[in-house]
Amino acid sequence: MSKISKRVVLTSLVGAAAVAGIASATAPSAPTVDNASARFLPPSADTGGTFAFAADVADDSGVKSLKVLAWPNSSDLKPTAEEMEHAENAVCERVDDEKSTCAYTLRISGQEAEGMRKGDWTISALVTARDGEKKFVPEATTINVDF
Repeated sequence: MSKISKRVVLTSLVGAAAVAGIASATAPSAPTVDNASARFLPPSADTGGTFAFAADVADDSGVKSLKVLAWPNSSDLKPTAEEMEHAENAVCERVDDEKSTCAYTLRISGQEAEGMRKGDWTISALVTARDGEKKFVPEATTINVDF
């Protein structure tokens, strides 16, 4: 192979690698749910209790919504992505074009708390991006309900 054809092949390979790198850098990323946390404050004599969930969510097109469902592990519920479409919405605040911080709070009366199953609960999440892409996280976080 001549020196010229070796340069052409080498230049072509370098160019192809650069194009592949640019394509992968600009390819849409899947929505993400990070830093998920939850807490449960049981009702006191004067006030109701609170269940709270928070997470950082992101997608290259921006975040449209985050749906949240808490369920006791002892129920073996294990919701699906399709079922999560009917879950309650978290309130999301936009951080920038791609990221949002979302929070969900549920007030619980003393009577509701008495009927809650004690033990570990799982929080499932479904994030929907502005471009319509979705990411289901069956176990975003867990929390222990014991009071």
